Amino acid sequence: MIIVVGEALVDLIEDDAGRPVAHPGGSPANVAVALARLGLSTGLLTQLGDDPHGQLLRAHLRDNGVRLAPGSLLDGAPTSVARTTFDGDGQPRYAFDVTWRAFPVSEAVPAAAPECLHTGSLASVLTPGADDVLALVRAARPTTMISYDPNCRPALMGDHRLAARRIETLVGQSDIVKVSVEDLGWLYPGDPYQQVARRWTDLGARLVAVTLGDQGAWARSHADETRVDGVAVEVVDTVGAGDAFMAGLLADLRDRGLLGVGHRAALGAAGADVLRPVLAHAARIAALTCGRRGANPPTRAEVAAADWPTRASA
Repeated sequence: MIIVVGEALVDLIEDDAGRPVAHPGGSPANVAVALARLGLSTGLLTQLGDDPHGQLLRAHLRDNGVRLAPGSLLDGAPTSVARTTFDGDGQPRYAFDVTWRAFPVSEAVPAAAPECLHTGSLASVLTPGADDVLALVRAARPTTMISYDPNCRPALMGDHRLAARRIETLVGQSDIVKVSVEDLGWLYPGDPYQQVARRWTDLGARLVAVTLGDQGAWARSHADETRVDGVAVEVVDTVGAGDAFMAGLLADLRDRGLLGVGHRAALGAAGADVLRPVLAHAARIAALTCGRRGANPPTRAEVAAADWPTRASA
């Protein structure tokens, strides 16, 4: 069982005629759906309003086999919304109307410890709820592996130094951190991503994976570091690609017996011979997602059927 904590929202994405069309979204919700499509038992603790957007999201989660955790339905608040437009390269640009309230941490701690608790994105930085996310991570950590994706949205993150400090605090509480090179460029302008990842493993993360766009991905454990190149794909858009990568990373680590609190030492000791195929698997899942409109990750069967080997590793 994997529990995901964070926002679910409706993406209003322009179609080919420039008209906004409502799609289920939100980075943590995307990760939860991608995990469920890959065959993992998945729950989501989020915040949804009782409105048409909230009903769309609840149906989407239910239809994909994601269990909605108690406390995820809000009274008297609208469901969060993102408005997405695209540049000439298919890269998304976002405008957000997001609510992330405080929640009772004691009621959110699962009765049975999951293998992994994943969080990130807006829910990990928007107060007041972000304070409770951190408290939940700390409460779960003794019995649960923690994964984290900062998925930075600078327009909503306020003071840069405070945001970086909050992110570093969560990195220090996490076993697995996935981050994009664009996120690191905003957090630490001019610092090579390898240098930042080494600092983050010094903070306590057992594995830091950095996505490099169409250049692939790079990762560092306490024992080794390695890189894989990307997968050639005709890009429709990149919405949800990083979330699909995150889910692919967790799913493959689980398949290899490296997910769960009892496997922290083995994860930290993973060498390039383990990290490279894990990264390649996650990159394939991200590539399949880029070939579709919106956050629409593949199922385990679709991943198995695709024959897109990564280019030579470096």
